[in-house]
Amino acid sequence: MKTIKGPGIFLAQFADDAAPFNTLEGMAQWAAGLGFTGVQIPSWDRRLFDLKLAAESQGYCDEVLGVVGRAGLAVTEISTHLQGQLVAEHPAYNALFEGFAPANLAENLKGRQEWAVQQLLWAAKASKRLGLDAHATFSGALAWPFFYPWPQRPAGLIDEAFAELGRRWLPILQAFDEVGVDVCYELHPGEDLHDGATFERFLEAVGGHARANILYDPSHMILQQLDYLAFLDIYHDRVRAFHVKDAEFRPSGRAGVYGGYLDWIDRPGRFRSLGDGQIDFKAVFSKMAQYDFPGWAVVEWECCIKHPEAGAAEGAIFTRDHIIRVTERAFDDFAGGGADQARNREVLGLG
Repeated sequence: MKTIKGPGIFLAQFADDAAPFNTLEGMAQWAAGLGFTGVQIPSWDRRLFDLKLAAESQGYCDEVLGVVGRAGLAVTEISTHLQGQLVAEHPAYNALFEGFAPANLAENLKGRQEWAVQQLLWAAKASKRLGLDAHATFSGALAWPFFYPWPQRPAGLIDEAFAELGRRWLPILQAFDEVGVDVCYELHPGEDLHDGATFERFLEAVGGHARANILYDPSHMILQQLDYLAFLDIYHDRVRAFHVKDAEFRPSGRAGVYGGYLDWIDRPGRFRSLGDGQIDFKAVFSKMAQYDFPGWAVVEWECCIKHPEAGAAEGAIFTRDHIIRVTERAFDDFAGGGADQARNREVLGLG
């Protein structure tokens, strides 16, 4: 078994124009001061990271590693959540996703998709130069507007959506395979890959590609009322990244899983700071250790109540305290003894 690395922190929700949150150096020092040992870097935030330059320059990547390393940290993964969203974008979301891409691509769905694909190809090269073996992203969504089957979906609609999703992602997966890096899709409502069933459908569309893997975030599962522990029993061999994020689900007579279009603070399902929600993290970390999860436990803060800096400080301690230092020997080794085939046959009464 492996001891999970961490705690790490995803920097996206904390980046800001004010110091120390406006530079990678400042954020690394801040994170280290809270007790984190790794940072997950959002690749779209030029205040922190230049993705194109990282893809082209080993020198730049060495500088990034140096900035993070001088704070006593490591880079856990880089993230392309926003760019991955645009690899497959239904036109219904055209206006909503305009801010995810350069302004000159507004109203240009094809141009945004091409830009997004290039971003992912750069991310593969950048990950390799940074010495990483996993990458965090979203799948995008062509079928999401039709997630509830009313009116009745035309026959083959979802099959075609996933076939197209596979066609778009397969060249990207190949590029990541060439550099030895796993693509870890965060299973998330709003994405075509949002649960185990949709991940299986996508996996079939890409021929079971070895680089098509999962970013496990139990908060999105509890909001869907999916068994987040059984999920690990089923899909642990594909889990290659991990967001430690809490959530709660408290249905009422007014609203349930769909949320009633309520603001986050009023929804039955809402994200919480670590320890304030309902997720059984002792069981989660136990299963991750049991199944030899090879990566980092990365805190993602998205609480609708607690201040982000308080959530980060508490999250570092919470995650550190939940990481299990795995045993290197069985608890009853003291009572063991040497054995060979003859001895075993004797014990069985066959000797």
